[in-house]
Amino acid sequence: MRPMVREAYGPADLSGEPIFAGGFINFGYWRAVDLGLPLGEAERVRSQEDLYRHVLDAAGLRKEPTEPAESRESTEAKGRKGPKVLEVGCGLGMGCAVTLREYGWAAVTGMDIHPQQLRRARDTHADLLRDEPERLRFVQGAAERMPFEDGEFDVIVSVEAAQHFPDLGAFAAETSRVLRPGGRVAAASFFTVDDAPGRPEELARLLETFADGLDIAWPVSVLTEAFTAFGLTDVRVESIGPHVWRGWDLWLGRWWSPETWPRNFLRAYEERVLDYYVVTAVRPE
Repeated sequence: MRPMVREAYGPADLSGEPIFAGGFINFGYWRAVDLGLPLGEAERVRSQEDLYRHVLDAAGLRKEPTEPAESRESTEAKGRKGPKVLEVGCGLGMGCAVTLREYGWAAVTGMDIHPQQLRRARDTHADLLRDEPERLRFVQGAAERMPFEDGEFDVIVSVEAAQHFPDLGAFAAETSRVLRPGGRVAAASFFTVDDAPGRPEELARLLETFADGLDIAWPVSVLTEAFTAFGLTDVRVESIGPHVWRGWDLWLGRWWSPETWPRNFLRAYEERVLDYYVVTAVRPE
């Protein structure tokens, strides 16, 4: 584990910061939020949940209507099973909870490299772990060395974690290995728009998290090429920056003035240095 990741998600605990309301740790997908109105915690949580919904939809998961308890018990007795989902970099597990709540019969594994985050996740979701142990578990593991069997999962998602991964090639290799044939991956994060020389230095000048090494200035092409190199197909890239950066910047404005470094995320986007992407791919049958 890289030192800055150990610190940010250990004693510092980013999930407890007010900017990440509700225990999520992402910039948010603000498309459904009216940015012309004052932003409160409810809108912030909605943006973070909506980012998960967008990624889960991109991964091919389908929402199912909630069944009455008695109907659910009857279906369980018949052995109905849904897709097996892995979240890489699950943090506090809030996205895992959204998946369980809204995406039918999915069984979700949340994996994180940081043991302190996993302890928090297990404490936060103690009731779910007790009541539905077949549908939720938390496992320690690295994106580059996943502790799972070949072909174990139908879907892999990763939300705003890939900017921390030191080896996107290894992440792609492990993703290909643990996906079943026909399985899908959807990874969302912020990447440089190209591999032009000097991009890491540009971001280090603008943003403290790139200067101190918490975030890595990966070009989005590194991930797409890695997915292809390790046998995944139908690799697609979607920019969702128009629905991320303005809302994120308005939210940051509650704590930071425009001349402070966190507000430079919007500047980096406007200067075409950084963008927010969802990258999807399929393991062939």
